[in-house]
Amino acid sequence: MSRRHLFGSLCAMVFVVNLARVVFAPLVGQFVVVFDVGEATAGSIATLVWLGSALPRLPAGWLLTRVPRHRVVLGTGVALTVASAFTAAADSVVTVAAGALLMGLSSGVYFVAASPLVSELYPGRVGRAVGIHGTASQVAAVVAAPVVTLALFVSWRVAFVGIGVAAFLVTLALVATTRHADVPTVGVGERNLRDGIRREWRLIAVGVVILGLTGFVWQGLFNFYELYMRTKGLSPSMAKNSLTVVFLAGVPAFLFSGWLAHRLPHVPYVLGIVAAFAASVLLLTTTTGLVPVLAVTALVGYVIHSLFPAMDTFLLDTLPDETRGSAYAAYSGVMMLVQAGGSTAVGVLVERGVAYGDVFAAFAVGLCVLVVVLGGLRLAGRLPGTARGASAPQVPGPADDDAHLETGGTPGDRNRP
Repeated sequence: MSRRHLFGSLCAMVFVVNLARVVFAPLVGQFVVVFDVGEATAGSIATLVWLGSALPRLPAGWLLTRVPRHRVVLGTGVALTVASAFTAAADSVVTVAAGALLMGLSSGVYFVAASPLVSELYPGRVGRAVGIHGTASQVAAVVAAPVVTLALFVSWRVAFVGIGVAAFLVTLALVATTRHADVPTVGVGERNLRDGIRREWRLIAVGVVILGLTGFVWQGLFNFYELYMRTKGLSPSMAKNSLTVVFLAGVPAFLFSGWLAHRLPHVPYVLGIVAAFAASVLLLTTTTGLVPVLAVTALVGYVIHSLFPAMDTFLLDTLPDETRGSAYAAYSGVMMLVQAGGSTAVGVLVERGVAYGDVFAAFAVGLCVLVVVLGGLRLAGRLPGTARGASAPQVPGPADDDAHLETGGTPGDRNRP
């Protein structure tokens, strides 16, 4: 089997992994009713899945200095299968929270192992590969709300049973493809996690600040999107499925943004997306009426999902082979810790009487300040990440595209002049 088959299996796995993370958002309202808890408690369940996604990333980075990336990916499939079964059997808010944490843990290890592997499968087309992989992840987010809607005709537990079965089947498919595929050996010699972090800490910090703080706002927004939409007058079913609009808009965003990220200067492009996201959130807080709200919802979804492939392309394309795995693990873990608290912060503020719109407007203004500060640092030449091609990404020639997607290129292609 070729690398293309392995890439296809990874896309199937990321679909299941991301579904396991985002399925909690449309269930927040259900948890409030079933377990008779407040918004802060329900928001904490959503926070735990993302906190779980953050906690194992540094340990996973250390593990990847000793175990091949594809084997770690296989392990996450097994872990997700078990965690989904545990969550489906949960009988209290505490055990649901524990299940959310376990499902998050498996997803965190997956992304640390799989993201560098995807970039190394096609080193000459990092943006395109990351975009396609991200699109598969985003499709899971699109179907999350409809899946929950259908599951609730029987029980919320059905959603987790389905995730567990899917994780098991995809893991079997990955076993078959990794046995015969030409797995990249880039990063095999990377044996010192601490050294990689020390060498790249400035770039790691830039990534954490940008995506950590933007993700903090996004976590708080999308995990309470259903309840926020109800305050705008949408019916319960329309409010729940407004999340589908958010995530559906992200499907073309991943594809197009991954393509653009390979062609535009990385840092200006990323900061432009953050500014556009802040503006779209501010617009959302002032918009009323079903059609206008859904239109702005689509805009918010498109812009925020453009950021994820842009950030991954920026970092994975900028980091050298010898530190990529370690540095990406450190960035990923700390970034997820920063953003994981968004849901809890929103839940606590709302319970204290602050309106959803006021919370999200304040968050958006904070992001505007962040863009101004980082933009100023870049103009002053003091922002890391503009060297090694980050400010002037290479555009492969027409023949480069298909060759790399079939053969994966060679490690030296990434930083080729």
